[in-house]
Amino acid sequence: MNNPETVRESPAPTAHITRVDAIGTATLRQLLADFQLSVTEISLDAPIPGSFWGEVEAGLQGDTLLVRPDTPLHSALHEAGHYVCMDPARRAVLDTDAGGDYDEENAVCYWQIMICDRIDGIDRATMCADMDAWGYTFRLGSAAAWFADDAEDARAWLIAQGLLDDAADRLRSGRRET
Repeated sequence: MNNPETVRESPAPTAHITRVDAIGTATLRQLLADFQLSVTEISLDAPIPGSFWGEVEAGLQGDTLLVRPDTPLHSALHEAGHYVCMDPARRAVLDTDAGGDYDEENAVCYWQIMICDRIDGIDRATMCADMDAWGYTFRLGSAAAWFADDAEDARAWLIAQGLLDDAADRLRSGRRET
């Protein structure tokens, strides 16, 4: 469980943001199994272990993503993206704070938008709108504008790590191994 001194509240309310229960935990499990990330559902009345932001936000502990039905889907996918993008040494000690640098953070945001291509009923536009509603900030003013016009570095990072197939413009299954 989080140390109370490190628990943070999510920056914005999540009332109009797509939640995990919109796709179901089983769908999330199936999606993330391709990346060797397991998913554990926590009951609605329990705090989420491994949550960096606290409240309803997803948690990461080792190779497990922890969510509740009311966890914002963008939060679950963002934390999953961190796991996929980090190297094995960081994964081995992963608990709550995924860490990573500026370039990885951008790549994670790009990854969480791209992964929506694999989820029935959730598209890139919905993910971008949810990211904006939560409080992600991009210098072009929105996640969609960033993704379309300013994310070349994030895309290049994913390609360099072998996580994005440039020719097919789709994410590769699996996770970063180096």
